[in-house]
Amino acid sequence: MTEPQSLPFFSRLSIAVGSFFALLGDGRLAARVQTLRNGAPLASEVPPPAPVQTPPPPAPAPVRATANVDAALQLLALLQRESRFVDFLQEDIAAYSDADVGGAARLLHGGARKVLKDTFDLEAVRGEAEGSRLTLPAGFDAAAVRVTGNVVGQPPFTGTLQHKGWRATAVRLPALTEGHDARVIAPAEVEL
Repeated sequence: MTEPQSLPFFSRLSIAVGSFFALLGDGRLAARVQTLRNGAPLASEVPPPAPVQTPPPPAPAPVRATANVDAALQLLALLQRESRFVDFLQEDIAAYSDADVGGAARLLHGGARKVLKDTFDLEAVRGEAEGSRLTLPAGFDAAAVRVTGNVVGQPPFTGTLQHKGWRATAVRLPALTEGHDARVIAPAEVEL
């Protein structure tokens, strides 16, 4: 199997933002991503099971719960209002110079940072400085700490902290008024 090529920064940013909102709205997708991040193989990498002598009974049709996406849409609307986030990502920036893109990114950063500070209280998952050595004991929280590199054997694992991680301790989204259509991220503007 060939290794996929590296993607440019803005392609990765677009994928990250789309994935962020998809994970907020779909708990099953989030669980599958967590399984992959914990080192489980992809379904395409798992060898097929041995043939069964008798056919198994038909599996019940999967039931998908409808996700409440209002919170994700509210966050997207806040990012649009404060930093023109959607406008920036919808724009084809290939024709712009790096300086122009950098200037736009600076404006986007300031507005998005304001939304982050106004909407979430965040704390580091790990208190140690990035680059420091640490030991993860047996039973460490694999949902809060992702082990990468040459992972063999059982904990305790000793390694270098590459990223301290983030955990939301509070979320403050405005209450939606009756009849508000959260799917309207930014209303069209008509100047008279």
